[in-house]
Amino acid sequence: MRIERGLVETPYGYIHYRRTGKQHARVVVISHINQQSSALMIELLEALGEKVQAVAIDYPSCGMSDHVREQPAIEDYAKCAVTVIDALGVERATALGEATGAFVSAELAAAYPSRIESAVLVNCPYYAEKSASARAHAPLQSTLRPSDASGFPLTRTLDFVLEHDALHAPINANQSWMDRINVAQMEAGRDRWQPLQALGEYDLPASLRKIRCPVLFIMGEQFHYIRDLPTLKSLTPRSETEIIPGARFCVTWSHARHIASRALDFIGV
Repeated sequence: MRIERGLVETPYGYIHYRRTGKQHARVVVISHINQQSSALMIELLEALGEKVQAVAIDYPSCGMSDHVREQPAIEDYAKCAVTVIDALGVERATALGEATGAFVSAELAAAYPSRIESAVLVNCPYYAEKSASARAHAPLQSTLRPSDASGFPLTRTLDFVLEHDALHAPINANQSWMDRINVAQMEAGRDRWQPLQALGEYDLPASLRKIRCPVLFIMGEQFHYIRDLPTLKSLTPRSETEIIPGARFCVTWSHARHIASRALDFIGV
């Protein structure tokens, strides 16, 4: 399937996007995981593009989007997504994202109710307090995602990730996945911690309480925040949940066909 690529000028510089299925009326806008890019969503774009128009953005400082010096917020990433779909002539869409992308999708649903008809929040983390995010992610910024002396990320091998950071790898991680992760790290460079900082500062529970559109929470059975799935559901008035057996992290890559099928069923396509 052909994947269209483009740039949209925004207050945050040029934002890069990938798009499939432009001939379809229904639209899904996709937000990626921290320290990744829309390149990790190619399989999902292909699966969704068979029945809907699917648009995946790169956050500022990520992928092929322009870098920004100021620390963005989740709200800024959501504004970028809206600016991109505006440029593509899209009036309403379903918001879909994993991990940090789930936060962006929640913000889209809460802040833009006239534009977002439903939300699919995949492997959505939950923090009862902001300090919990910093504690949970401290190992990532020390040994699990190494840098050189200047703070620029170093590439990692697949064996290293599976041995030391398996929680943030899919069950069936392969070299294609690892190569794209390494490229995304290089593209983000010293700004790679921006999305993680944005996630830690965001008040997810407050946003979930504001959402009035239907919400689907999808989690991998081995995702480490699965214990919080009942809490997430309780915060969201119109929500349902699904657990993917045998899945862990990055399921928008490892289980792209399943995510696409479930999302399409949820939105009635």
